Amino acid sequence: MSLTTLLLVVAIFCARVADVSLSTVRTILVFRGRKYLAAAIGFFEVMIWLMAASRVLQNLDAWYLAVAYAGGFAAGNIVGIFLEGKLAIGSELVRAVSHNPDVDLASELARQGYSFVEIPGRSGDDQVEILLLVEKRKRIPHLLEAIDRHDPSAYYTITDVKEHASSYVRTPPPRRWTLFRRKGK
Repeated sequence: MSLTTLLLVVAIFCARVADVSLSTVRTILVFRGRKYLAAAIGFFEVMIWLMAASRVLQNLDAWYLAVAYAGGFAAGNIVGIFLEGKLAIGSELVRAVSHNPDVDLASELARQGYSFVEIPGRSGDDQVEILLLVEKRKRIPHLLEAIDRHDPSAYYTITDVKEHASSYVRTPPPRRWTLFRRKGK
């Protein structure tokens, strides 16, 4: 296999990884209602796909190009899901239920700055505390850690939110660059 052919194989593989990754992110943006950004990403996604597909279709007798194309598609799915997880676009609704009468989960979460709706409830003969929290996806792990820390027996469900009134979502303070800052300052 010549260097030119090897470079073509790598280029087709990388192009498919890029266009499938963009497709995954674009699909999430469509779901989240970000139509203009999704359209822009879709433009580049299709341009990359056209270039890769045309090279494979021009050389149908070169089986290794088809393998690179298919391999790029498979890897692109993995990369796209990874990227979407890192971007964590949008918000989610967390329903937290505490059965523990010795824990005031609402007060603990309010002290940490979380906004929520508290609903009194019953489970059989027991009183339960039900909290509804809309939070940015990037902050969900911190919220779940806080719930588990204050009431390890609490359970929760998480649902994607397409739209919400932003006044109910706490905006975390911006993170500062702290590489050179000493502790305690």
